[in-house]
Parts: sequence; C-alpha cells; structure tokens
Amino acid sequence: MSKRLDYNEIAPAGIKALGGVYGYVVQSSLPAVLVDLVYLRVSQINNCAYCLDMHTRDLLKKGQKIEKLALVQAWAEAGKLFDERERAALAWAESVTRVAETGVPDEAYQAALTMFDDQELVDLTIAIGLMNTYNRMAISFRNTPQAALAH
Repeated sequence: MSKRLDYNEIAPAGIKALGGVYGYVVQSSLPAVLVDLVYLRVSQINNCAYCLDMHTRDLLKKGQKIEKLALVQAWAEAGKLFDERERAALAWAESVTRVAETGVPDEAYQAALTMFDDQELVDLTIAIGLMNTYNRMAISFRNTPQAALAH
C-alpha cells in the first residue's frame, strides 16, 4: 500500500490541535509507560501498523522488555507481567475503544475507578480517544510504518 496523502501538510492546524491534546496527556499525572501501553493496545485493536510500530519503539526506548510488549494483546492472561493499574488501564482502553460493542458498561467504569481517581480517568479517556483519532488518520491515509521503510 502506498501513502494516500500527507495530512500533516494539508491540515497543519488540525494536526497541531491534535498535538496540543497529546501535550496535555504528556503533562498529566499518568505515567508515560502506562500511557504508551494504552496507546499500543488501542493501536492493536484498530490494527494500525504505523502506530503499532511507533509505540512499540517508544516502549522499548523506555526500557520495557520485548516479552511484555509481545503480550500486551493478551494482558488479561499474562499473570503478574502487568501491574494492577496497567491491567485496569488496558481494560478501560479496550472498553472505550470498542464503545460501539461494549457501551462502556457500569462494571467497566467502576473497575477503572478502583485504580484511577476522577482526573486520571478523564485524562486516560482523553488519551484513548486521541489514539483512536491518530489510528484513524494513519490507517485512512496509509501512513507507512518506520519498520517498512527500512526494508
């Protein structure tokens, strides 16, 4: 597949606005690794090769082990590889990303509130929504993953 268009060039103000949301998430109290794990899981659900490549690289640079990254999509069966907050964030990310299927039930909300305060949960949900938007941009316009450029 080849890139359809360069949305960064065509709509720089829109992409800058998304970057502002990204900056908000970065400055939130959420740990960077937790946010990147959520970004990776959302990108897995959406099957976004560009974002999968980018967030895997980001997590490796932050010292995360490949064994953990390989099991992000099976986090619920990965035992103690993921801590309680990571597990709660990944569960929330799945429910919110699959909103058309899940409706984000009360049980999911209550479970998330056991690990995150109100501010953290709102910030986490903003991060999930942002990654869903980035995934849709990259998939729709066929961004090429860095790994594919190397070959």
